[in-house]
Amino acid sequence: METFLRFLVPASISLVFLVLCAGIFAMFRGGEFNRTWSNRLMRLRVAMQFIAIIIIMGALYYMGS
Repeated sequence: METFLRFLVPASISLVFLVLCAGIFAMFRGGEFNRTWSNRLMRLRVAMQFIAIIIIMGALYYMGS
């Protein structure tokens, strides 16, 4: 289980980073692409951050017990 958590925590953080980069790319590109994707990517980033926090807190709880 510990090996799985050691993989899952960096993977969740990496996914949040990738969604953030995609949102920044959408803002720089502008135009219709920005109007279509920026709000969706922001909502996806918030959801991914929530999931990442749950995973990190679960890993910390598991490591502590």
